[in-house]
Formats: sequence, structure tokens, C-alpha cells
Amino acid sequence: MDESETRMPEMAFLTLNKAAMYLGISPNTLYVWRHRRQGPPSFRMGRRVMYRISALDEWVDRQEQADSRSNPALNPLNRKSMRRTS
Repeated sequence: MDESETRMPEMAFLTLNKAAMYLGISPNTLYVWRHRRQGPPSFRMGRRVMYRISALDEWVDRQEQADSRSNPALNPLNRKSMRRTS
């Protein structure tokens, strides 16, 4: 048997606590976001709340693009000033 066949596959899902650690936030924050239907998408796998790692990464990317400090296109300082017309 080849070594690559005996290794465990990379995890595709994280529990709420591990997802919070992955995002660098508290589990309570992630819990509150879930119940307010905010934050990254989650689902139940049996009795556990799970987060797909790829969904966490996509959610972080969307947050970054929606923030004017990270997205130059949204930065009001980069817009041309509008002149008043009489």
C-alpha cells in the first residue's frame, strides 16, 4: 500500500468551535451570527453544526470585498468629487 493511500484526507468541514478558531473569533460570536442568520453558511450534520472550509474562505473574501478599506473601488476617497450645478 502506498503512503498516500494511508493518509487521512484533508478535512473539508469544521465544527462550530474549530470554525471560530479558523476565523479568529469567539465561538459565541459565531453562534450568535448563526442564530441571527448572519455570518458564514452552516448546516447540521447529525447533531453537530458544521462549516465547510471552502464556504468560510468564500465568506471572508466577500467580507473583504464589501469593506471600503480593503476594496479601493468602494473607498470614497478614490471617487471624483461631484460639482454642484446651479
